[in-house]
Amino acid sequence: MVFVELFTVFALIGVTSFGGMSMVPLINAQMISHGWMSATEVLDIVAIAEMTPGSLGFNCATFAGMRVAGILGAAVANLGVLAPTFTITLAAGMFMRKFQNSRYLQEAMYGIRPVCIGLLVSTIFTMLDGTIVVSGAFCWQSAVVVVVISLLLARTKLGVPALIAIAAAMGLLLF
Repeated sequence: MVFVELFTVFALIGVTSFGGMSMVPLINAQMISHGWMSATEVLDIVAIAEMTPGSLGFNCATFAGMRVAGILGAAVANLGVLAPTFTITLAAGMFMRKFQNSRYLQEAMYGIRPVCIGLLVSTIFTMLDGTIVVSGAFCWQSAVVVVVISLLLARTKLGVPALIAIAAAMGLLLF
């Protein structure tokens, strides 16, 4: 029964939140209401999930599922949090394939591209505060890492893991 509850709770979290920190209040409420964790334990899990690679929802599902029902609980919670996204993505892919030659879909996609670029640019400017500008001061070390990694990304065929490793090494050397 606990496995069904874990799946249902994390499927609810996956379908009603939009990832990242928007999941935290729902995770908190569900963990406490089911008696699986205290508020302090949820905060600990969120802190650990933020420090580990991967999405917050997936990491929280892993830690919460493991805490509640061991490895099988972690797997069930992960399936629950991923099921809504997988289902929606599968449906969107089927829709796109069926209507790929539609003039309306092509026009919609043409309109969506600038919106996506705008969201990316907005995210970049939002993240500048705290990375390149720290407490109102320009951080030249961060700027060097950004410039070098941007140049490597544009001029080489290095993969993302290699670029992350290079950025990490530069961060250790420069800071």
